[in-house]
Amino acid sequence: MYIAGNIIYFDPFYFKDGSVSKPKYFLVLKVIEGDVVLASLPSSIDHLPRHLNIVHGCIEVPEGNINCYVFKSNQLITKNNWAFPKDTFLYGQWLDDYEIDILNDIYPVNGIDYKIIGQLMQEELKNVIHCFVNSSSVKRKFKRLLST
Repeated sequence: MYIAGNIIYFDPFYFKDGSVSKPKYFLVLKVIEGDVVLASLPSSIDHLPRHLNIVHGCIEVPEGNINCYVFKSNQLITKNNWAFPKDTFLYGQWLDDYEIDILNDIYPVNGIDYKIIGQLMQEELKNVIHCFVNSSSVKRKFKRLLST
């Protein structure tokens, strides 16, 4: 389940900071020593400045501390030909790590607590990671982890 590139849908997802739980996609970027996953929580909410042209791929504006990877709606991104129904945004500053044991305790049953949507195409995953590794707004510890 926790394999780099997997998109998992949790319903609901319980946020680490105690925010109100809600259905959420979860993109596994890297598995670290089999204990922890580095992940992004894709969002359909566009927090980018209005003047930016929203295209599929990496958006980096260092002077604005902006880093985002965009999946355009209905563009196939997984090996099983799945696409997000809306433009979807991965924000570099929102990457986080999660302990696999805790995730397994919270979400034990496939098909009830979570659903594996699919695995990103290899080139797409490579582009997402490259976007984050080369960003000025991603935490250094996450850039290091993605680089190894």
